Amino acid sequence: MPYPDRSAYPDRFYPVVDTLDWVRRLTGLGVGTVQLRAKDLNDGESLQLVSDALQIVKDTPTRLVVNDYWRAAIVAGAKHVHLGQEDLTTADVHEIRKAGLTLGLSTHDDAELDTALAAEPDYVALGPIFFTTLKSMRFAPQGIPKIAEWKKRVGNIPLVAIGGIKLEQAAEIFDAGADSIAVVSDVTQNPDPDARVKAWLEQVIETA
Repeated sequence: MPYPDRSAYPDRFYPVVDTLDWVRRLTGLGVGTVQLRAKDLNDGESLQLVSDALQIVKDTPTRLVVNDYWRAAIVAGAKHVHLGQEDLTTADVHEIRKAGLTLGLSTHDDAELDTALAAEPDYVALGPIFFTTLKSMRFAPQGIPKIAEWKKRVGNIPLVAIGGIKLEQAAEIFDAGADSIAVVSDVTQNPDPDARVKAWLEQVIETA
């Protein structure tokens, strides 16, 4: 299935996964942007993971976004990195930019948004929109109305909505102003992930 606009970054459907198998699976399904988020790896492990993931997406339309491991991303030749607020405090944004990588940042409240915008990111992620059980969150769900409010603040910077979002809520979230939806459990915990991914791709084409 052709995706409508490969120039848009990140794609409107933006799955976040934690293994090479998921990267391979989503690449095979024609997903345009995939974030690889694996935790607690040392320098050697992270470099190996990023290098292997880049091999998977090589010569495909899929763009790999490396979560957290910005040094490994630079060394391995990745083009896109995503940082959380805690990662941002220890990352060298100048080095990331010098290496030519795009930079996406997570935000959860107004103070974090201010911090993110100061770094001039290529996109800002807002979450959690809904309750999520995937990881412990010290922030309450933002809700859909927050999307419209934050889109006014970020202006032309793409806004990614994340956190507990299911396909059935996608149209409303796009209508509220989100440019992209990051999806985790609705794909990785779905009994038929391939069918769910195809449904997401159809949905974003219809709402583009």
